[in-house]
Amino acid sequence: MNIDLSGKRVIITGASRGIGRAIARAFAADSAKVAICARDAQAVAEAGNELERSAAAVIARSVDVTDTAAVQAFVAEVTEAWGGVDVLVNNAGQGKGGNLDSLTPEDILAHANVLQMGHFRFVQAVVPFMRKQRWGRIVEINALAGVVPTPEGIPSVINRASCVALSKSLGMSLPKDNILVNTLNMGWIDTGQWDRHFKEMGPGVTREEFDAMVMKVVPVGRYGQPEDVAGMVLFLASDYASFISGASIDIAGGMGGQIAYYPTLKRDFAEAIRQRREQTSQSEPGE
Repeated sequence: MNIDLSGKRVIITGASRGIGRAIARAFAADSAKVAICARDAQAVAEAGNELERSAAAVIARSVDVTDTAAVQAFVAEVTEAWGGVDVLVNNAGQGKGGNLDSLTPEDILAHANVLQMGHFRFVQAVVPFMRKQRWGRIVEINALAGVVPTPEGIPSVINRASCVALSKSLGMSLPKDNILVNTLNMGWIDTGQWDRHFKEMGPGVTREEFDAMVMKVVPVGRYGQPEDVAGMVLFLASDYASFISGASIDIAGGMGGQIAYYPTLKRDFAEAIRQRREQTSQSEPGE
């Protein structure tokens, strides 16, 4: 199978780092025209400079996905420069924790404005151009928590679920215009956040112990890499996926319902470490 996306005009949101940047690299390596955006102007400029080594053309801009006018202006710039847009990868957005006792309605709405509405704004901006050319591919980057609810992280659970529902709905309504829409739901992808989670455990925990705890719910037994996501995005953007729309595909190493046990697993692990620290501190004076 030879996926050829050379010359395709691609917009990728949230592409200054992590999954979005890996996806941008993959399209660039296939000689696509790649337009990227993110909030951090310096980071997105650095990513754009990297992509220029291989992409057919690059546009890199600072865009706030909660700003409708800014989103429309970015899409207008891309389509004016390149005559249209073929692929949209809606990647902007991140997880947010919290529960019934710690959250306010405004917390959830602010998160929704980035995820639900951010994705919606970009779809609404690119679809007229895709309809005009009667060809388009939209790939939504979502999270496993959107299809398998967890007992923690209410904003991520409900807002990702909304994004998945949006993708499925569009995947049913847009194919008549030869625009196909699919969602990829991320499991534990290693983009640096697990380094932060490890550091939050505090002293007395080795990285090996932490990783072993995390991997208890991942059947494949490892973290996913951003490149694991990029390959599927390229496939869905290609003609090989011309009969796939409205699909919800988990990029999670076999993890499904196991994700619901992770908060309990993490708490039990933290308690075991706390007890180990106490035992160690009590034994030290007698040594």
